Amino acid sequence: MRLDDFDYQLPEDLIALRPARPRPASRLLVAGPDAQHDSQVANLPEWLRPGDLLVLNDTRVIPARLTGRRERPGGAGATIEATLVGFTTGGLWRALARPGKRLAVGDRIDFGPLSALVRAKDGAEVTLAFDREGPAFEAALAEAGEIPLPPYIATRRAADAQDRDDYQTVFARHPGAVAAPTASLHFDAGLLDALAARGVSTARVTLHVGAGTFLPVKVDDIETHRMHAEWGEIGEDAVAAIRATRAAGGRVIPVGTTALRLIETAAAPGKIRPWRGETDIFIRPGYDFRVTDGLMTNFHLPKSTLLMLVSALMGIERIRAIYAHAIADRYRFFSYGDSSLLLPHGI
Repeated sequence: MRLDDFDYQLPEDLIALRPARPRPASRLLVAGPDAQHDSQVANLPEWLRPGDLLVLNDTRVIPARLTGRRERPGGAGATIEATLVGFTTGGLWRALARPGKRLAVGDRIDFGPLSALVRAKDGAEVTLAFDREGPAFEAALAEAGEIPLPPYIATRRAADAQDRDDYQTVFARHPGAVAAPTASLHFDAGLLDALAARGVSTARVTLHVGAGTFLPVKVDDIETHRMHAEWGEIGEDAVAAIRATRAAGGRVIPVGTTALRLIETAAAPGKIRPWRGETDIFIRPGYDFRVTDGLMTNFHLPKSTLLMLVSALMGIERIRAIYAHAIADRYRFFSYGDSSLLLPHGI
């Protein structure tokens, strides 16, 4: 398959720059193999069945975008922007620095309440050792950092205080993501209560979404593309809930592509089991889904691996039709946009 197989034209005014309020007021396109219905996220319980299971990603977005000053013995200072992209062993962080050419191994960057030493460098990516860790690091990062909005929003407006709430799920728990699991942004406490009243269960998993989710695919033959790795964990409780749901004939429906990628990784041996580590699973047409029966997800960028994933679930031609309907009906796209409920086996 070629990269152009996953292209489409989107009017720029359909890119959402702010979320709907309240959160469940977003529109919801419910799509099966041969039909779709226009609805709202608030009506999600009506489209699900008692005994279904929603799998939620409880990662927490950190304020990963930092601006600081390079300090070099005997050298002039320079303004540096750094976006944290992942935690590594030994208490180090990988970051994308701009301008990277102004940094060298051994430089120190002053970010106000934080400072960091450059331990390694590979082009624009640097490895940083911060001067504190644990709760002290998290408190200083909250003071110094900004929420790293996706490029298609950040190029149109600056992040502000409202984004600290808007770009965080109501069930965020484990800090470490540099991008939100955006399908989960539509949920609030009232919707979670309505789902429980309907008999729909939820399970929590953690996958720390990395900045690589925004990187473009640069190869024409998608089979040669290599995914970025992201850290995740699925525990005993979530595994038990998935097994029980499937045994009882219910549907397992991850909320977001991150939750889907994690549960499919954990089910790779053929039976889902507790799992912890980095996953670089690449789901594209031809993939055989092991535990996923549906997916709630926002509308994804052209030529993206996420568009390839939903095409694997629904079929390339069906996704083209779904997206054509969403564009014609003026759904709002991407991170702060509307959502879809994809049910490949029927609504």
